[in-house]
Amino acid sequence: MSGTFTKSMARNIFIGGSAFFIFLFLALSFDTVRALPERDNRHNITDQVALGKKVWEDNNCVGCHSLMGEGAYFAPELANVYDRFGKSTEAIKGFIRSRPVDGIPGRRSMPQFNLSEEELDAVAQFLKWTSEINDAGWPPNIQG
Repeated sequence: MSGTFTKSMARNIFIGGSAFFIFLFLALSFDTVRALPERDNRHNITDQVALGKKVWEDNNCVGCHSLMGEGAYFAPELANVYDRFGKSTEAIKGFIRSRPVDGIPGRRSMPQFNLSEEELDAVAQFLKWTSEINDAGWPPNIQG
């Protein structure tokens, strides 16, 4: 091998590297397309779950909470809140109703949104639905 870097060497490295990464991209894309139907739970979306997502967005819950690792980190992660609350939508609704809890020094408080019973049911169903998504263990946060 000569001590100089030629144009043909650069071209071969470029073509070889490009071919490798195109192959890698296609292989990973194929694997993802194959795995997604096993993880998909879109068929479980009800009108109540859709309303819960709308309430979630209208009240900017993601401004404080994260959901499946997306959002703010001011308040707990909520993707597994249904499991943490004993798989009970009533416990979730009761927790939301009981806010705010003031007077605890150094503790952040969730505001009271004065949601209707229908909205509370919808948010609880939405959080239940998110807990049933196969997120491959992401985020790795048990406590929330």
